[in-house]
Amino acid sequence: MSVDASDDLDLAKRTLREEDLSLAVAKNGGVLFRSKSHGVSDLLAMVSDIGRLAEGSSLADSIVGRAAALLCIYSKIIAVYGANMSEGALSVFKANGIKCEYGTLVPKILNRKKNDICPFDKAVLGTDDPNVALDRLRSLRL
Repeated sequence: MSVDASDDLDLAKRTLREEDLSLAVAKNGGVLFRSKSHGVSDLLAMVSDIGRLAEGSSLADSIVGRAAALLCIYSKIIAVYGANMSEGALSVFKANGIKCEYGTLVPKILNRKKNDICPFDKAVLGTDDPNVALDRLRSLRL
């Protein structure tokens, strides 16, 4: 039986909810990566831990901003669900032909104090290049 991206996305979403995670990545009917970290650190850990295994997978994340979207593009993820997704992330996915779903669409992801754009999205302002985004995010020393 073949597993498609919709099934993997459903599995990632279900895993995110049932295990109270911040991030879940599924591929071929199995969960490749789980995290309860916050911010972009869980996505950076995914890039380090599973690398190119993420290619062709589906991802569910509690918060998806532009920084997270660019890391998904870098990892060649083919379907994304964000419980909360920014309009900037949605436009990155649309521009790159990535299937995406969201629970709540927000204008932008804010920092923890809710008084400015999140520092991860701020770090990737002005670039649509996933490699540049990855370098900038790694340099934040999360």
